[in-house]
Amino acid sequence: MGARTTIHDVARAAGVSVSTVSKAVNGRYGIADATVQRVLDAVKALGYESSLVASSMRARRTGVIGVLLADFEPFSAEILKGVGTAVHDTAFDLLAYSGSHLGAGDGWERRSLSRLSGTLIDAAILVTPTVVSAGTEIPVVAIDPHTGRADLPTVESDSFGGALAATTHLIGLGHRRIGFLAGRPDLRSAGLRDAGYRRALADAGIGLDPSLIGIGRYELDATRESARVMLSATDRPTAIFAANDLSAIAVIDVAHELGLRVPADLSVIGFDDVPEATRRALPLTTIQQPMRRLGAVAAEMVFTLLSGQAIDEMNVILPTRLVVRATTAPPSR
Repeated sequence: MGARTTIHDVARAAGVSVSTVSKAVNGRYGIADATVQRVLDAVKALGYESSLVASSMRARRTGVIGVLLADFEPFSAEILKGVGTAVHDTAFDLLAYSGSHLGAGDGWERRSLSRLSGTLIDAAILVTPTVVSAGTEIPVVAIDPHTGRADLPTVESDSFGGALAATTHLIGLGHRRIGFLAGRPDLRSAGLRDAGYRRALADAGIGLDPSLIGIGRYELDATRESARVMLSATDRPTAIFAANDLSAIAVIDVAHELGLRVPADLSVIGFDDVPEATRRALPLTTIQQPMRRLGAVAAEMVFTLLSGQAIDEMNVILPTRLVVRATTAPPSR
């Protein structure tokens, strides 16, 4: 049996580019009728009818929703579960695609969309995208975009309110020296968690101490280093709020390495409520954001767009809630 025919084979046979093949089989504007016919003739001659491209030629749909993300980590894994649940009882399949390997920095989403839109997917959900202008003809919804609201429909959690609740919880227990392990400076949700922390201190009349703020960037090594510096100080904090759960878990590990007991000597609270938060010997107190619901709402918005209807609310913010477990307690000193 010969090699399977690809879109590149069709492009060569028709004497056009791959993007022209995509546009021709998907009925896009800007392609001459003669060129479209030449592409369709090549599709037929090469026996390409069973491919996703040929299926889209007949139905103008691939029947696939794409979820584009920078990496497969706990947050995006929960998002995928939510999208999967929403897609389960529909006629659509789900494609999870990590395109950050196409080049570091901003814009990996656009490169991924240019590869996938029209030929493999009918619509896309972008998870924590660096750009908020898709530049594509297919419906696109963004979850937790770096820069916040945009010209795309977006879904995010109430990061400010969650951080306010986390810090207020620690203050209510009697803590006054409260550290904060910040997330990625380029991510708007991380900035909102920083702002919520600061607001809670201000509302309680507690002065901001810059030495109690470390930058973890959601990276293990950076988080551990910041936590070690903070917890090795003579006037160390009695509590730390970390901008995500994995950072909070890293803080607990560093505290144990330094001989500190959690929560007797140090209270720790995270943000997300990923599955790892409950798998530790000490279940983590955290701010639960509805990660699966984020994915489900984004999928529902995509379905609305695919049906040709307008979305009622372009920028959806879902509530967060405090979940108290075993890693927070009143200070012992």
